[in-house]
Amino acid sequence: MLKRSTVLKKDSVDTLAIGSFDGMHVGHRQLLKHLGANGALFVIDKDQANLTPSVKRSEYAGYPCMFFHFLKVKNMSGEEFVALLKREFIHLKKLVVGYDFCFGKHRSCTANDLRTFFDGEVVIVDEFSYRGVSVHSSAIREYLQEAKLEEANRFLGREYAIIGDVIAGQGIGKSHLFATLNLKIHEYLIPAEGVYATRTKIRDCIYDSVSFIGVRESTDGRFSIETHILDLDIGKVEGSVQLSFVHFLRENRRFESLEALKKEIQTDIQKARLFLKTCRFYLGDFS
Repeated sequence: MLKRSTVLKKDSVDTLAIGSFDGMHVGHRQLLKHLGANGALFVIDKDQANLTPSVKRSEYAGYPCMFFHFLKVKNMSGEEFVALLKREFIHLKKLVVGYDFCFGKHRSCTANDLRTFFDGEVVIVDEFSYRGVSVHSSAIREYLQEAKLEEANRFLGREYAIIGDVIAGQGIGKSHLFATLNLKIHEYLIPAEGVYATRTKIRDCIYDSVSFIGVRESTDGRFSIETHILDLDIGKVEGSVQLSFVHFLRENRRFESLEALKKEIQTDIQKARLFLKTCRFYLGDFS
């Protein structure tokens, strides 16, 4: 997809794609194909987006996002909702929605009803499926919570990524095991507990890594998210980093000693190194 400016004044917008767009997955991209140079996303925000919080949706879409909170529109009739769009975007000529789009109080109006209330062009995009499964954000959430990473990434059209702040860890990693960056995650959905082959983005550099999510059963019993950079000492890191999930390696479990844990982590590192070396994630046929 061509990268476009994500900054556009409302009075320049002539085409809107409407939805919540959590995930900005390959199904959403079918709507974006109908946006032109002056297109934008009208994002109905319910404070529930946890695959792509806030402005990350605009980054992945390559189009500006205009956020309107659900509470501001939930009690509008269908006619009032369309009147709002026309009032906010004075040059609006086209609306793009998915086949299952509903609007109006109590979701009383369907996508086809837009043609009744809107005097411009209305594009209704058909259901998008992969191998017989409809692509939805809810399915992606389920895949991530079940550690079905390949399926989730296939639906996203990219590696699932979260952003977190580097925090102090328990100190055991560097002294007895392997040095890790410990992360505090806000807003994002956290995948299932376990060990993953990952890519860690620090500022503008991306490093191969192996990452752990879960309760530290073998040490202090606390939940943590931590990542070990492969084959490189990057020194002290501060601020935020991005963690992209490539492959699920194994489930979380308890080890009887730090030595046993260290041996297992060495195996994890070997597997992650091999996988990341041979795999560059395929973005699919849907972009």
